[in-house]
Amino acid sequence: MQCRRGESSVHCTRDSVSTHLTISNDGKGRLRRPGIVVLVGGFLGAFIQGALLFAAAGRLDLPRAWLFVAVSFVWMFGNSVVVAIVNPELLNHRGVWKKKKGVKSWDRKLLTLYGLSGFYAIPVVTGLDVGRYHWSNLGLWATVLGTLLLSFGWVLVTWAMLVNTHFETTVRIQTDRSHRVVSTGPYATVRHPGYIGAGLWALGSPLIVGSAYALIPAGLTILLLIVRTHLEDKTLRAELPGYADYAQRVRYRLLPGIW
Repeated sequence: MQCRRGESSVHCTRDSVSTHLTISNDGKGRLRRPGIVVLVGGFLGAFIQGALLFAAAGRLDLPRAWLFVAVSFVWMFGNSVVVAIVNPELLNHRGVWKKKKGVKSWDRKLLTLYGLSGFYAIPVVTGLDVGRYHWSNLGLWATVLGTLLLSFGWVLVTWAMLVNTHFETTVRIQTDRSHRVVSTGPYATVRHPGYIGAGLWALGSPLIVGSAYALIPAGLTILLLIVRTHLEDKTLRAELPGYADYAQRVRYRLLPGIW
């Protein structure tokens, strides 16, 4: 067998049989089937939420709801695409989160509640509110504010995912991935920037459509994120080497100057 190495690949030949192996320059691998599933989920996510909203509303003539779907699609799918390009291995790991070992039992329960309240309940209550029963109708100021909050939230989540290759779906000590403390990017200011972004997404979603009542499941979603932040931070302090020192340097979990 004869092999020659190029800038980003190794080409081997043996008895007229050629094998081409691609090697990532940054060591982060390639997008595999689990990562592709996450990418497809990012593409479909906004449409699923839109379908829930319009089904609950019983009508399609809701311009602000269509804006919500459009803005959500840009950020949900955009997040997946950017991470797939920069750090595909992270998407691969996020795609097999159900198979991961060492996941905290409390986190699986919180994830279920978070998904139900954040991804499903918010659009359903929004549709019932603005489309079917007309319980509330916030002004255009809410649409502008909601768009800004949701967009900034997704920017923060994406930034955190690009900086932190350990940004998996579940809470666990990733001994299989040489888990280490990340203190750059948004992590230089707060210890859990991704949860800030997720909270802003939850808060901004109903505001875009003008629903006051959907702020109830949005508030529940934010409460679940606060609980998860507390439990995850406690876990990392106890089990991840170097995290306690990092917590001494970066004092705040979510809100600078507050908590």
